[in-house]
Amino acid sequence: MVWISRICCRKYGNFVDNLRLYVRGGSGGMGVPRLGGHGGDGGDVWLVSRKGVTLRQIKNRHPDKRFTGGVGADSSVQALKGEKGKDCEVFVPPGISVTTDEGKVIAVLNALGDRVCVAKGGRGGSLHSGFLPSKGQIRQIRLDLKLIADMGLVGFPNAGKSTLLTALSHAQTRIASYPFTTVRPEIGMVMYDDHKQVSVADLPGLIEGAHMNKGLGHKFLKHVERIRQLLIVVDVCGFQLADSTPLRSAFQTLHLLIRELRLYNKELLRKHVVLIINKMDLPDADEKLHEFLHQLENHHDFSHLLPDDATPEHFLKFQHIVPVSASTGVGIPLLKRLLRTSLEEQDAMATENQREDKLQELRRLQSTMSQWALTGPTVDTPHT
Repeated sequence: MVWISRICCRKYGNFVDNLRLYVRGGSGGMGVPRLGGHGGDGGDVWLVSRKGVTLRQIKNRHPDKRFTGGVGADSSVQALKGEKGKDCEVFVPPGISVTTDEGKVIAVLNALGDRVCVAKGGRGGSLHSGFLPSKGQIRQIRLDLKLIADMGLVGFPNAGKSTLLTALSHAQTRIASYPFTTVRPEIGMVMYDDHKQVSVADLPGLIEGAHMNKGLGHKFLKHVERIRQLLIVVDVCGFQLADSTPLRSAFQTLHLLIRELRLYNKELLRKHVVLIINKMDLPDADEKLHEFLHQLENHHDFSHLLPDDATPEHFLKFQHIVPVSASTGVGIPLLKRLLRTSLEEQDAMATENQREDKLQELRRLQSTMSQWALTGPTVDTPHT
């Protein structure tokens, strides 16, 4: 097991989701006092979101992780106004949060083409500075990647998430019969006949205590934050991490997963959630499914089966509950349809909420205007 863990950590090293950079704006150019010439401003350092870029590529191509803007040109007889130094553009993947070392957020780049200046170039020498240039801004910044996907597969190790992603999409994930097969996030695209696409992220398996950063808890849980809907995947036969750990039933496994999400960030459970009950091809799966569904329907009667800290105040409501067998394909076509339906329901709800907000804003404005028409504007008269 130790040998497997070493392999996992080494493989995860190929996926980089956090990077620290040194950025410095270029210095300004010298001015010319006798001619009143202005030196050119130094170049800025920009981060630009671009498709197909990874933080790993940045790390490999720029081992020193230093980015500097160009120096502004000095003023001269031929050019009294010196040219601006060349800007330095650093291409980054979408989904990047840019922060200082202290954790202050500078910007968030979600959409392709989003850009932010992270280090301003120095001003060129001019009359106001005695024709002496200033140096560019210097910063240490952190790039923190959080995956952006429509849906994210969440579950304990060996729940069959990788097999499920392969069955749903064309993603080629590493699959094996032991826990911790997935050691880095993968994204697959579910394709529909009308060319509609739904992105699904396979997040590495959690363990109990992930919310306290056990294992690689925070590295994985943070990717859930920007995913629109959660796909919780549970093995119908339950889960056992190792021989020394207890065998959890599907009912217990589900609520332990929910506990990890709640304790990491309770806002995650405000997302739409689809429950996928996997491995329906196993022996006695139908019987176990019936028992699991009965426990879900009468959850208060079975809360004594859960650890004290896994008993929720309010039991989670699922958008859909779908039994499938990822390895044989049973239930996969239905799941594909329900994933799209669930997203469309969420979009319709968001549109309706926006419409209601606009109507309320118009009513408030109309009420204010009506009140103003009845009373007239308030005019403050000066005291004599």
